[in-house]
Amino acid sequence: MSVPTVSVVVPTRNRAGYLRVALASLSTQRFEAPYEVLVVDDGSSDGTPAVTRRAGVRCRRLDPALGLNAARNAGVEATSGPLVAFVDDDVWAPPGWLDALVRGAARHPRADVLGGPIRASLEGPAPRGCGREPAPITTLDLGEEDGEVAMVWGANFAIRRDAFEHHGPFDERVAGHGDEEDWLLALRSAGGRIAYLAQAGVDHRRAGDDARLRSLALAAFHRGRSARRTDLRRGAAPGAAGELRNLAGAGWHTVRRRCPQGLIMGAHSAGRLAEALRPR
Repeated sequence: MSVPTVSVVVPTRNRAGYLRVALASLSTQRFEAPYEVLVVDDGSSDGTPAVTRRAGVRCRRLDPALGLNAARNAGVEATSGPLVAFVDDDVWAPPGWLDALVRGAARHPRADVLGGPIRASLEGPAPRGCGREPAPITTLDLGEEDGEVAMVWGANFAIRRDAFEHHGPFDERVAGHGDEEDWLLALRSAGGRIAYLAQAGVDHRRAGDDARLRSLALAAFHRGRSARRTDLRRGAAPGAAGELRNLAGAGWHTVRRRCPQGLIMGAHSAGRLAEALRPR
């Protein structure tokens, strides 16, 4: 078999419905060079194995579950392309995504890491916002032009295999928030470069009950707790009073703007505050 131009790694755990859509989008890429898709199943107990079989893609299973960074490391180990692209299991990649990514990597030969836009796609009974705040899931929009940037996000990024081999694996002790950020920060500190590719965007999905206000708020609460732990690890966490002010600001936004998204912002702030007040 010929060596693929790019390897696409999809870490997943217990989200077979989302994975089905992601794999369908990866199967219809307008890309003429050889590429491979690998699912890393991080200890799923749902229908994930059946989804990967029906999609006709390889799957590497971790059992027991070891976390997102362990799945990423396993994905690099099990693939062979000189460029390794990671997408989350809850994205939809438009047909031109992979071509834009590979062409962008050729235009930016000195970039060790490349990432693209991440657009929110709230499907179903999603709450409407006032338009002043970003969507309540991870997004990235750094403009309409390519350029060197400080950070991209793990839902849509690629690394050159030689950069991974030089800088080492993702830290498998980090979980829940900023899983890839520590690795990218270390890469930049060592002189590595990150490029943003404006045309290599994906849609970040929330569908069905996951798009309801309650589900979005609960997810935001847990992200807030994880974000606070990350800030503590990096020595950048504000005091409890600062977290309380942020929570009050979210409440004010909700009332003043009559914006249900303020409740989601408030849930994130409440998670951070709960973590700040947790006995240690």
